[in-house]
Amino acid sequence: MLLEKYKFKTKPMQHQIIGLGAMMAQFENRSPEYALFMEMGCGKTKVLIDGISILYDNGKVDQLLVICPNGIKYNWKDELGKHLADHIEFDVHVWEGAKTKKEQNEIKEKLFPVNTKLKILIMNVESIITKLGSQIADKFVYSGKSLMCIDESTIIKNMSTKRTKQCIKIGQLAKYRVILTGSPITKSPEDLYGQCAFLNEDLLGFSSIYSFRARYCDQVKLSFGGRSFNKVTGYKRLDELTEKLRQFSYRITKDEALDLPDKIYMKRRVPMTEKQLKAYVQMKNLALVQLEEGELTTATLIAQLKRLHQISCGYMTTDEGDIIDFSENRLKELLDTIEEVDGKVIIWCSYRHNIRKVIETLEKKFGAGSAEGFYGETPSKERPKILKNFMDPEHHMRFLVGHPRTGGYGLTLTIAKTMIFYSNQYDLEIREQAEARNHRIGTESKVTYVDLVCEGTVDENILKSLRQKINIATQIMGEEFKKWLI
Repeated sequence: MLLEKYKFKTKPMQHQIIGLGAMMAQFENRSPEYALFMEMGCGKTKVLIDGISILYDNGKVDQLLVICPNGIKYNWKDELGKHLADHIEFDVHVWEGAKTKKEQNEIKEKLFPVNTKLKILIMNVESIITKLGSQIADKFVYSGKSLMCIDESTIIKNMSTKRTKQCIKIGQLAKYRVILTGSPITKSPEDLYGQCAFLNEDLLGFSSIYSFRARYCDQVKLSFGGRSFNKVTGYKRLDELTEKLRQFSYRITKDEALDLPDKIYMKRRVPMTEKQLKAYVQMKNLALVQLEEGELTTATLIAQLKRLHQISCGYMTTDEGDIIDFSENRLKELLDTIEEVDGKVIIWCSYRHNIRKVIETLEKKFGAGSAEGFYGETPSKERPKILKNFMDPEHHMRFLVGHPRTGGYGLTLTIAKTMIFYSNQYDLEIREQAEARNHRIGTESKVTYVDLVCEGTVDENILKSLRQKINIATQIMGEEFKKWLI
């Protein structure tokens, strides 16, 4: 098929056409598995959706199962509506689990009807290890001609985890298997084994992770407590491994995709926990009562919005100044996002409490000194050194975590091609200045801006207003404030 003549709903960019063509050729001529190693912002989701459209039209598939991090489940639903060919009828279900037998039966009725529509099931990776989630995924894939896709496939890089084993097991029932990620290697080449095992356990030519290590890793035998084990000390034959990957993958970076815009914007959804949601609803209802009774001034309006925003960001400051810390999902979503990107990363937080938590979390995962703060509490004499270390491509400091009022003005941070807004300020000027830190003279790469957002909260309304270039402080009087809350 000539891809240029296919009736795409949205026109693919040239680099997407190349990736799509390579994937379809693989399916047609060689084997039913493929890897799209496309850097964040290059549109790998669209490539997969266009591929599904073509496969469905040719009678090759009638089902799609997507396994992904929780924060992008609904992104997939949005993208399907945006890109799936207009002439294709489809039913899509985003998995949220089910508590009762009645709910389970309702889900089964939605997922397993006898019809001619393309059926799509989107599940977060955590659900795949639950009893019900596993059963549903297994039955879904088995019930038709399925393509199973793992988005941000580093979520199955560890062969010892239950999620990886389960994805491999279910994937064996699928007619086609695809993995999507911008950075298939996050720590070492060993990360590749689990991802490739999902595609085909024989794809790399090894029967186990141990034989893979023997081929590509330098190891020394150590003894401890009467037990011996092999420690990986380095890597070898990586050119050979790269050549093997090339046989079933397409790799492109933002800088190689010449048809991409200079600025790429992405959103990651963050669900609130039950405790977090309860506190948010209580605070929102209080604000609505105060508004109806005429007790809120402009200053108190802003204060109430700030409290609601804090709750959506994982904590709350009481009237006495105490901090209530919620167990929340934003930190996890941050780590999931980082898994997808290479190089230095700037992370902006609106609140000092979040800055401290983010630094603590990053250092725990990536090592001491991997993250440094740049905000009001950072001593002035230390700031030049922090910036110098961050701008040094060889320095182990990878993350600059700051407050945009402190770090968002005057600094040149062009080494970072990814900027994550852990939370946003209300002020449009602050947002624009923060974006300008790595998109200015001296920028050599296309840059991606990622917003972590609690949907259905003031957090989402803040982002919408900023994207529409609205100065929030002038837009929240009276009924406008009520709209923000409801």
